[in-house]
Amino acid sequence: MPFRRAPWQALLVFSAVFAQAPAWQPPAAQKLSFKAEWRLVHAGDVEVETSAAESLRMQLRTAGLVRAFVKVDNQFHASYRPGWCAEATELIAHEGKRHRETKVRFDSAERKAHYLERDLAKDAVVTQKSIDIPACVHDVTAGLQRLRELLPEPGVVMELPVSDGKKAVMARVEAQRRERIRTPVGEFQAIRYQAFLMSGVLYRRKGRLFVWISEDERRLPVQIRVQMPFYIGTVTLQLERVE
Repeated sequence: MPFRRAPWQALLVFSAVFAQAPAWQPPAAQKLSFKAEWRLVHAGDVEVETSAAESLRMQLRTAGLVRAFVKVDNQFHASYRPGWCAEATELIAHEGKRHRETKVRFDSAERKAHYLERDLAKDAVVTQKSIDIPACVHDVTAGLQRLRELLPEPGVVMELPVSDGKKAVMARVEAQRRERIRTPVGEFQAIRYQAFLMSGVLYRRKGRLFVWISEDERRLPVQIRVQMPFYIGTVTLQLERVE
C-alpha cells in the first residue's frame, strides 16, 4: 500500500515493536555469501558485505547454465544513518545488453527521495523523479538488517517503512513460525517471516517473499525464498559462507 498512516490497530503493533531499542547489534563488519537455486540448478551467487549499520555492498551474478542464457552482473551499494535509515543507494545493473545505473538520494530533512536512472549504453536518462518519504525509511536490504535487529517472535505482525526511490510503502512483515533450516554452513533453528513487498505493494511482479533468520546470537539470514507464478518458478537463496 502507498505510504500513509497505518490503521490504529497496526499502528499500535508498530509502535510497540519500535518503542524498544534492539539489544542486538550487528558485527563491525560481516560478509555473507549465498547460493541461488532455481528449478533445482545453481542459478547464481550473491555476496553481501556490511559495515556495522553504516554501509552495505552487494554483488549478484548468475552462474552455470542460467548464465549461459542470462548474463547478470549487478553491484549495489548503500549508506545509512543510525537505525538503518537510508541515505543513498546506487545500483549498477549489467543484464545481457542492458546496462543501467540507478541512484537514489534520501533527504530526511525534506522527507523526499530523489530517484535517477540512466541507460549507460545510450548515455541517456531513463527516469527521474522525487517522492515523499518518512524521516527514516529503509531500502529493501536495510529492511532485512532491521528485521535481524528486532527479531520479532512468531505471531507478531509489524510494518516497516520501505522505499526503492520510486515508491514508498509501509510494508507488512509477519513472523510466522519456527523451522529447522539446513544450509552449507550448518543447521539452524530459525523464524520464518513473510515480507509483503510484491504483487503491487512495492514491486508489480506477482510473488511471495519469505526470509528465515536464525535464533542464535548471530541472527543470520539463513534462507531467502521468492515464490513467483509457475511459469517463472521459485528462487531460493541459502547461506553458503559467513566471514
